[in-house]
Amino acid sequence: MSPTSRTLEYLRRQGFLATVVETFNHHVNRKRDLFGIGDVLAVHPVDRVVLIVQTTTKGHVADRLARCVARPELATWLRSGAMFECHGWYQDAESRWRLHRVPVQLDELGEIAWTRPKRKIRRGQPELF
Repeated sequence: MSPTSRTLEYLRRQGFLATVVETFNHHVNRKRDLFGIGDVLAVHPVDRVVLIVQTTTKGHVADRLARCVARPELATWLRSGAMFECHGWYQDAESRWRLHRVPVQLDELGEIAWTRPKRKIRRGQPELF
């Protein structure tokens, strides 16, 4: 069972409606996360929570968090009032699967420089703006 499957099962037991939002691009043989930050999108109808989750094993949590925190999409997601967590799965001494949850808050991100990406201009195409 994959970390994503474990997260889906965990969230659904908590009352969330959850689905996988990570896609696989067969042309380049790579996975692509939603907004570059999440594997699972979940909503809780009673608590009115919208949550995006990055799933992995516990040993890779720091790497995934560093990658997600570096993306401006995470700050935008958190500014909207939604939540973000990284779920790291591991086996304890009795070989039971345990969850290491790391929530990320907007105030933990610090200042992010907002720059508009430079528009690519094709040869022979005049720059209009």
